[in-house]
Amino acid sequence: MYFVYIVRTDRGTLYTGQTNNLENRMKMHRSGKGAKYLRAFKSFELVYMEECQTLTEALKREAEIKKLPKSKKELLLVELG
Repeated sequence: MYFVYIVRTDRGTLYTGQTNNLENRMKMHRSGKGAKYLRAFKSFELVYMEECQTLTEALKREAEIKKLPKSKKELLLVELG
């Protein structure tokens, strides 16, 4: 099982990623060993996640979400989150 997730930073930006262990990935982000982008922010929170059956499916979905403008990502959070 894989997960595509979105976190909202303390400045309101959205970061999208994928992992096969969401709990561990959030711990890595919080410890500063995750995505370099998130290191620039004091805090962030998990606001969305989707389950995917395969890595390929998760990578495709992550790419789809990353291509969306922020306004469409916000709608996704409201509709599916």
